[in-house]
Amino acid sequence: MNNIKLRWLVVGFLFIATGLSFLDRQVLSVAIIEIQNEFQLTDVEYGWINTSFLIGYALMFTVGGWLIDRYGGRLGLACSVGVWSAANIMHGVMNGFIQMASFRFLLGLGEGGCFPGAAKSVSEWFGKKERALANGIAIGGSAVGAVIAPPLTIWISGNHSWRWSFVLPGIIGLLWVIGWLCISQRKSLKESNLNPLSKTKIPFLEILRVKQVWVFVVIRFLLDPVLYFLMFWIPKYLSSERNMAYEQIGNLFWIPFLTLGISNIIGGWLSDKLISRFKFSLNKSRKTVMGVAALLTMVAPLIAFVSSVQLAITLMAVITFAHGFWITNYITSIADVFGGAATSTVVGISGTAGTLSALLVNPMIGKMVSSAGYAPLWILSGIMYPLGFVILLLCIPKISPLKLK
Repeated sequence: MNNIKLRWLVVGFLFIATGLSFLDRQVLSVAIIEIQNEFQLTDVEYGWINTSFLIGYALMFTVGGWLIDRYGGRLGLACSVGVWSAANIMHGVMNGFIQMASFRFLLGLGEGGCFPGAAKSVSEWFGKKERALANGIAIGGSAVGAVIAPPLTIWISGNHSWRWSFVLPGIIGLLWVIGWLCISQRKSLKESNLNPLSKTKIPFLEILRVKQVWVFVVIRFLLDPVLYFLMFWIPKYLSSERNMAYEQIGNLFWIPFLTLGISNIIGGWLSDKLISRFKFSLNKSRKTVMGVAALLTMVAPLIAFVSSVQLAITLMAVITFAHGFWITNYITSIADVFGGAATSTVVGISGTAGTLSALLVNPMIGKMVSSAGYAPLWILSGIMYPLGFVILLLCIPKISPLKLK
């Protein structure tokens, strides 16, 4: 297999890995109905089960990112997918709250290394002119996983049992590890085409002293709660504010996440095309796409006021489409700045910041919905991305490789 085919095969494996990541974490949200009936779990216990996942996820985002920068994307992703796939299989034999919370924590630990590992692998295999598209495809798998998780879980549970809805994807994940280790044995790019930092090992504390790290962290801290709000609260919004039946919600909920997966890829392709065809600088191309994304999210406040459910869903899809543009170029910008030396670490630190922000904000969302409804949340959703873009423009005037010692 020639180098070009091998590189894109690697991206295909990354697409599957991020897809499995979102699929595996969302199986529980569907299967919990049967699990609660069998084990008599309370909603409070279910809340703690979700929290245990987020704690493991937040912790390993940073730790896993640092480890992957030390040992490489090949070994790092293999360990990450292997751990969460084994944890997923363990869900199939759980018999109560304690085991379930423990296995969710282990699942979070494994999945915390997924996106740092994907970003690291792309930075190892691709130069700057193809890096955004490769990142877009790799990240896009997560949205596809989110789309197929509900119907797949229902189908497996209906034909077998809820336990197999965890076990079968876990087995697929272990098979993925074997395939990944086989195809990723050799690098396809010459060292001259990679970011010159690719072989440098930078101490963790040194990375924390770099201003650009904290810019990326603050932006992620501000913006991740918007996506978590869409993921966790759209069904309740459609039910309580739009009076939609459960079946109708299931028929529409997947649409915003399908647009997210599509825009991950388009956003990466567009950014790379601006460089290769229109001769944009790396800085101008990444910021152009992120600026367009920020403008698109400003439609969010309209959701509170449109009368049509279909139009409200369309506007939500515009927001998720914009997020795909944003997150692909955001992660690619980190790779552009830090190269193979610290990309995974910085993606990990920023991911931890986003997850912690979501943990802090989610209870506040509940209080705001109870007291003021959803309108303030849609307004805030339309403000945060433009704010993040302004911070990026002011604090990182030029996206370019950083010389670290």
